[in-house]
Amino acid sequence: MKKALRTLRNYICYCGIEKEEFKAVKKDAYVSNFEVWRVLHILMDVAFAVLFAFSLTNDFVANNRFFYLGGLIYSAIATVFFFILKKDSLIAQLLIYLSISVLFLFGAFITSNKPSTPAITFIAFLLIAPMFMIDRPYYMSLELFCASTVFSIWMYFVKDPDVWAADLMNTISFTLIGIVIHILVNSSRIKEFVLIEKIKNQKDSDELTGLKNKSALTRTINKFMDDEANKKGTLFILDIDYFKTINDKYGHDVGDRVLQELGAYLREKFPDKEIVGRFGGDEFVMFLKNTTNSKAALTTAKEIVEETSERIKLPDEEIRFSLSIGIAIYHGEEKNYSELFKKADIALYKTKANREVKYSLYEEK
Repeated sequence: MKKALRTLRNYICYCGIEKEEFKAVKKDAYVSNFEVWRVLHILMDVAFAVLFAFSLTNDFVANNRFFYLGGLIYSAIATVFFFILKKDSLIAQLLIYLSISVLFLFGAFITSNKPSTPAITFIAFLLIAPMFMIDRPYYMSLELFCASTVFSIWMYFVKDPDVWAADLMNTISFTLIGIVIHILVNSSRIKEFVLIEKIKNQKDSDELTGLKNKSALTRTINKFMDDEANKKGTLFILDIDYFKTINDKYGHDVGDRVLQELGAYLREKFPDKEIVGRFGGDEFVMFLKNTTNSKAALTTAKEIVEETSERIKLPDEEIRFSLSIGIAIYHGEEKNYSELFKKADIALYKTKANREVKYSLYEEK
């Protein structure tokens, strides 16, 4: 019973997957929504423009002329916003829901002009709109429920009683069908994002530590540096002291455990917004975004050295685990990650050349 309730909750709240999985792909889902609805708004512009032009020359649809004009004005304004807003922004997501509401309102207006005719346009929107939205299903369910309630109350005062009764039954039925369609389509599409995310993570993850690998580090940091708005950052290179000796003396199993424990520590120490990975061998790289405070960087390096020394134990308790760290501050001057890495690497060699220090900051000559 508990498992069944959990499964039901996941389908209603998280498109059939677990909460953490949904959070991991939510941004991708929002971007997909944005791209789909930007195209749909352009199509809406064209459709409303054609309908409005047709209403100027045809008496049969002249009654809806102002509805078409209002739809055209709204869709044109919304289209402009879709070329301004960020793809994964919450505002863009809310704009999509507003557009869905406008479509339902449009369908209701069309139906209200024909009191003796069953609602076809509105019912069609109940089935079609849920297919083009990826989000928590209960949001769309609430949207459909509210639209259907407003429509039914409105039509009660407009339609012939027999037609209204038939429309009411159809509206209830197709609202439920629309909710089911939304859950099923949502689940299928969101699981595709989960699969893509898993494949991407496998491709970009270091097999031993689960952190970003060299390729992912290079690509992610370069992407950050390519953005003109990003002019601040601090790069750390961490190197395990005498790692070859650890492997030779205690075996590769111990060496692998040390790498895994260091990776786990760095994952806990730094939040997801920072870029952390294993560059290769016993070298790890961290890039802390939007900070150029050299004093804070040295304090962070000191914390890492002291905390890892206490946390990571070697079989011989008399020998303490230790790191050497090189640091380079990014002020937006370096063209790419490689140039910044070389500076941090110089600082690392400076550290290793003086065994009395465990971390050094690159300084321009």
